[in-house]
Amino acid sequence: MNEENPSIGAPEENNIAETGSITAKTARGTVHCITIVGQIEGHMELPAQNKTTKYEHLIPQITAVEQAEEIDGMLVLLNTVGGDVEAGLAIAELIAGMTKPTVSLVLGGGHSIGVPLAVAAKKSFIAASAAMTIHPVRMNGTIIAVPQAFEYLAKIQERIVDFITSHSGISAERLGQLMRETGQLTADVGTVISGKQAVTLGLIDEVGTLSDALEALYEMIAARRRSIENGK
Repeated sequence: MNEENPSIGAPEENNIAETGSITAKTARGTVHCITIVGQIEGHMELPAQNKTTKYEHLIPQITAVEQAEEIDGMLVLLNTVGGDVEAGLAIAELIAGMTKPTVSLVLGGGHSIGVPLAVAAKKSFIAASAAMTIHPVRMNGTIIAVPQAFEYLAKIQERIVDFITSHSGISAERLGQLMRETGQLTADVGTVISGKQAVTLGLIDEVGTLSDALEALYEMIAARRRSIENGK
């Protein structure tokens, strides 16, 4: 008797309370939705009163979505103030490396390391009322005042800039100008841009709502199905 190889199952649909994710099935396809909200938590746990997104929750979810045969695409909803740089980049790299259709939608804010997460999807949307903050890398804790420390920060920022520019239409020069702006943020360096400005700058693809993001995702799913069928 021939035994079929078991496929990797979809993420549990009852994970809304724990991880802010759900899988929805329609006639047009099965979509897994993940939310990235609050502060992105890295290797250190944040205080219990902080609203956080834990990278150890998202990494296996995204991997499962890519492998699950019953899931056709992924929607990423963002409303984040930023957080741990390496954790954010790790999640963004996973999203960017998926073969399945992915669409992101920035709601409220996609600040700091939320910018790479927003542009990591194959198509990105931002609500007209949303905003994005672009600023240089910051470091908490004890800093040794030696040239190596500043070189390390520069290398981290270079990684972020490279990722953003390779997954969007903004240039490294323009992105650097926005990061170094001194006239917008009180006692800080950087720029806050609106949804329309993000699109004008080439950072985000379109201004849109949830229905726009879902429609784009379903169109990508349909195109992928046609491509697979034509390849057989």
